[in-house]
Amino acid sequence: MSARGWAQSERHALCDLMDEVGPDAPTLCAGWDTAHLAAHLVVRERRPDVGPGLVLSGAPARHTARVTNRLAERGNFTQQVDRVRRGPPAHLRPFDGQMNLVEFVVHHEDVRRAGDDWAPRTGLGDLDALLWQRLGKGARLMSRRLDDVDLTLARPGGDTIHVGKGGRPATLSGEPVELVNFLFGRRELVKVEVIGDEGACHELRTGRLGI
Repeated sequence: MSARGWAQSERHALCDLMDEVGPDAPTLCAGWDTAHLAAHLVVRERRPDVGPGLVLSGAPARHTARVTNRLAERGNFTQQVDRVRRGPPAHLRPFDGQMNLVEFVVHHEDVRRAGDDWAPRTGLGDLDALLWQRLGKGARLMSRRLDDVDLTLARPGGDTIHVGKGGRPATLSGEPVELVNFLFGRRELVKVEVIGDEGACHELRTGRLGI
């Protein structure tokens, strides 16, 4: 399956799960329930004015938070989930795989893993391969704020990606879905192993990660 196909699959799986658990279910996004997550996904694709606040702090971030919170608190949850399920606007659909593969994998796991009885998914060969490719391009960005860590990613089978530029060595090992969630800051509920310099491992487990 292509990146676009997997993005659509993860989108629909997340929407099915949000419909099942309802608007008040917890997520791994700090301070957000599923109503806030659905609102975030709607405004991310349909409100260009919130775009800067997704990556910048200060006034842009405050504007994005206001728009998201207002929609979460006043909008109809079922309608918001349906809007997410329908996919991005027409002008963004050619970029669906590029924009949304990792986004929807991470947010799908945000809801799955906030439940009581989650377990890592299996049989994700094609998805894991695509995520491993994305890690090769994006892991340096997501780990750029770490202090003096020479990071290597490793997956079962021996494949590695050298991320760091020197410093104290640390290796983060796991399946690509687990590595992506870790690097997006979901470090508490992932199946990974961290080995290497003690200080570097501590920095990897506690330092700032993500976009």
